[in-house]
Amino acid sequence: MGLVQNIVRRLPSPQASLDKFDDLSRRVEKVSPRLAFFRRRIRLKGNSSISIPLGIVLLFPCIVIILILILFVRHPDSQGIMMMPAGTPPSIRKISEKYDKPFVTGCLEPQVNGPRANATIVVLARNKELDGVIQSIKSMERHFNRWFNYPYVFLNDGDFNSTFKETVLNHTSGTVEWGKISPEMWGFPDWVDPAVAKEGIQKQGDAAIMYGGMESYHHMCRFYSGFFYKHELLQKYEWYWRLEPEIKYFCDITYDPFQHMIRNKKTYGFTIAVKELRETVPNIFRYASAYKRMNNLTSKGLWEMFVEKPEEKPKDLPKSDPKYKKPLPEEILNSEPGTGALPEIDPEAMEGESYNMCHFWSNFEIARLDWFRSKEYNDFFEMMDRSGGFWMERWGDAPIHSLAAGALLSPSDIHYFRDFGYRHTTIQHCPANAPAGRQLARIPFLEKTTEDEKKRIEEDEYWATPDPPKENGVGCRCKCDTDIVDVEGKQGSCLAEWVDVAGGWASPGPP
Repeated sequence: MGLVQNIVRRLPSPQASLDKFDDLSRRVEKVSPRLAFFRRRIRLKGNSSISIPLGIVLLFPCIVIILILILFVRHPDSQGIMMMPAGTPPSIRKISEKYDKPFVTGCLEPQVNGPRANATIVVLARNKELDGVIQSIKSMERHFNRWFNYPYVFLNDGDFNSTFKETVLNHTSGTVEWGKISPEMWGFPDWVDPAVAKEGIQKQGDAAIMYGGMESYHHMCRFYSGFFYKHELLQKYEWYWRLEPEIKYFCDITYDPFQHMIRNKKTYGFTIAVKELRETVPNIFRYASAYKRMNNLTSKGLWEMFVEKPEEKPKDLPKSDPKYKKPLPEEILNSEPGTGALPEIDPEAMEGESYNMCHFWSNFEIARLDWFRSKEYNDFFEMMDRSGGFWMERWGDAPIHSLAAGALLSPSDIHYFRDFGYRHTTIQHCPANAPAGRQLARIPFLEKTTEDEKKRIEEDEYWATPDPPKENGVGCRCKCDTDIVDVEGKQGSCLAEWVDVAGGWASPGPP
C-alpha cells in the first residue's frame, strides 16, 4: 500500500489536471488543428453542467493499466517473477554445512592420472532403448568420464544384440561388461501366486496409476530394490553410479565423486529429492515404520525427512473410534505374505507418523554397495518384499532406498550433489555456476564416433557458452535447459525437507 500512497500523493488535483490539460490542448491545437478532437468536452450526465475533455477520458484507463502493471511487478508475492526463462536457476541459498557440503565449488583440473575407486557405472536397459542409452552415455562421457574412464556394467533381463553392443562400445571410454539378469532376480518369487500378482497389476492399470499396469516396471522396481547389488558382475565393486537411458547432465564434473564420498565417509548420494505419487504407495510407510519399531531402531536424524511435521499429522484416535486401526507389526505378523491381500489400513495414519511422500529420486544415485549388501538393509527389503507391495501396489525402488536410509543412516551419511546438473524426463536440477574465480577454461570435446563431423563440432560449440556465474553458485561450466523450472524451486520438491535434517539454511531467502 505504501507504493500506491506515494503515487497518489504525487498526482495533481483533478481541477489542476483539467486546467493543465486545457492549456496544453490549446498549444497543441495551434501546432496541429487535427488534435483539436481531443479537446472536445463530454458531459458526465445528459443534463450535467460538468464536462471533461475527451482526451482525459481516453487517458484515464491507460494510467490505471500502468499502475496495475507497476504494482504487479513490484509486489513480492507476484508471480510476475516467473517471466524469467523457466530454466533460470532460482535464488541461491546456502545450506548449512553441519552434516554435508559440496565436495567442490566450481571447477578443478581433472586428475586424469589420479587413483580410482573400486567403482562402476551401472546401466539397466533393453535393446530397444539404444537411442536413449547413447544419449545418456554421450552426456556422461562429455561431462565426466572422458577424464576418469570408469567401467560400465550393462544389465538386461534378455540378451543384448550385436548392434547394441557395437554402438555402446563406440561411445564409451571405459571398459564395458554385459550381464543378464536371472529369473530369480527378475520375475515373481516362488512364494507369490503369479495369477494374483498379475491381477493386482491389471487393477492398477485399470485405475490409471502411472506405470502401475506395466508388469516389467514392477519387476524393475523390485530388482533395483533388492537384487541389483547381488548380480555377479557387481560383486567385485564397492561403489556404483546409476545411469538411466534418456538423461542429461548439464555441468562438467571435474572431480572424482567416488573418491570424495570415500574421503568424507559418505554412504549415499543424490541430486534430486521429490514427492512420490500417493496412489502408488498407500501402505509402504506402515511397513517401513513397522521394521523400524520391530528392530528397536532410533532415528539418527534422517528419518524425519520422510515424516509429516507434527502440526500436519492427523490426531490420534481412541481405540473405541470405529476409524481406529490396529497398529503394525501385529498386522504383518498375522497376515499371509504374498496372498495379494494387504491389510485394510488407513494410509494417512501410520501409528502416530505419516509419510510425506518424499524420496531421493534414485534414477541418479551414487552409493556404497556394501550398505545395500548389509544384513540390516536386506532384512528391511525382505520385510517389504514379503508384504506383496511390489505387486499389489506400485512400490518404486526410490522410496524403498529412501526409507531404508531413513531408518538406518544419518544425515552425515548422505551427500547432496547440488553441483551436478541433471535431468530425467520433465524433472531437472541445474545449479547456478560458481563465481568466475572458481571457473576454468573449457576443454573442447569432439566425440570419437561415426557421426557427421560438422554435427560434432556444433554440439561441442553449444557447450562453449555456459550460463553466467552467480553468487553462491556451485556449478562448473553449467548450461541448463530453459524449458522447465529447476526442481529446487518447484512444487513437489523435497529440498526443504532435506535442508531441515541437514542443519537448516545458512543464508536468508530472497526478500
